[in-house]
Amino acid sequence: MKTAFIGLGAMGAPMAGHLLAKGHEVTVFNRSPAKAEAWVAAHPGGAMATDMADAVRGAQGVLLCVGNDDDVRATVQAALPALAAGSFIADHTTTSAELAREMAALCAAQGVAFIDAPVSGGEVGAQKGQLTVMCGADAAAFAIAEPVLRSYAKAVTLLGPSGSGQLAKMVNQICIAGLVQGLSEALAFGERAGLDMPQVLEVISKGAAQSWQMEQRGPTMLRNEFNFGFAVDWMRKDLGLVLDEARRNGARVPVTALVDQFYADVQAMGGRRWDTSSLIKRLR
Repeated sequence: MKTAFIGLGAMGAPMAGHLLAKGHEVTVFNRSPAKAEAWVAAHPGGAMATDMADAVRGAQGVLLCVGNDDDVRATVQAALPALAAGSFIADHTTTSAELAREMAALCAAQGVAFIDAPVSGGEVGAQKGQLTVMCGADAAAFAIAEPVLRSYAKAVTLLGPSGSGQLAKMVNQICIAGLVQGLSEALAFGERAGLDMPQVLEVISKGAAQSWQMEQRGPTMLRNEFNFGFAVDWMRKDLGLVLDEARRNGARVPVTALVDQFYADVQAMGGRRWDTSSLIKRLR
């Protein structure tokens, strides 16, 4: 398929690479051209454009991985005039569900499908092509986009109409926030108690306390390593979306609200770009 990939950050660049490796025609665009130039240099066969309209013109599928609601809105508004009816836009940015519904309506007016398709799996998942993609769209649009999205995903699931993918991502972030705080408290407690914490982790990771966070982040937390992974700034953006949605739908998320404030403490400690597992630094 002729595709365009917009946004070549830590997630987008490897995702676009997998798209090309799977045989799709890929033109990339990034607001800072240097990233697009670097991507093309590393991916023979790929192309770049210095103008949004040129990047998407003639594309059957446009994939986005940008920053926030405003970035997505601006990107879609710039791309739509150059897209033909029957094409689709799949947005991998984590945004509000409200924005996803707004973009779906805007695109539908021009005969273009819009799929909100936030991802989970982090930079490692993007690099390995093993992301989980949560989609909101109608079934017909999803059927067209799904084979393309599988270029960099281990699971691509339609969860409901527009906005459903973003709501599912919020559920995902609520779970992660609580898990990382619990793990932080457990490790800090064990350290204070004088336990051999690598040994303790080895033991409890075989039981009911086991989680991805424990296995992947527990050892690095013990080593005080946080210069990788999903940044605290981005987690706070995501939790802000959760709290906004909770105010709208009446959901009670007291633990999530508390952990959001703990992440604000980490930011104040200089940890804006630290991995989310850096919550433990508050407790040491």
